[in-house]
Amino acid sequence: MTEQRKPEDGVLTRIGQATMLLHAGDREEARNRLGELWAQIGTDGDPLHRSTLAHYLADAQDDPDAELAWDLRALTAAECLGGERPAGPAEAAALRALYPTLHLSLAADYVKLRRPDAAWIHLDRARAASDALEDDGYGHGVRAAIDRLETYLRGE
Repeated sequence: MTEQRKPEDGVLTRIGQATMLLHAGDREEARNRLGELWAQIGTDGDPLHRSTLAHYLADAQDDPDAELAWDLRALTAAECLGGERPAGPAEAAALRALYPTLHLSLAADYVKLRRPDAAWIHLDRARAASDALEDDGYGHGVRAAIDRLETYLRGE
């Protein structure tokens, strides 16, 4: 039996396309496309979409305060998943694997804003959530980034 895709699955594809622009260095176009998507799905849209979109919108920001605001939106949306609608097993696993990255991003935001106490809080949360990561390239990369940020915060 073939799994039927929901119409909103196109949102994740469009996020991915905008993210490719971001990684290619076209921050302004990526920010514009992601911003248009945010306006379309709004604050009542699917929590997984909101979390993913806000996470990448944070990466597209030039202003550290704006980056923090988007990362906080990403975490808030992730925390809504399950509360607004039950997550399936695959979605729940993907969400658990997203938490270390969300907290790591917040820790990095607070470092940029010279708020080390807040950075430590989120770095500790990222490390605690990292047990949900697979033993693969993504998991290794996130754990290495957590270690690097901890080394930086310790001044080593």
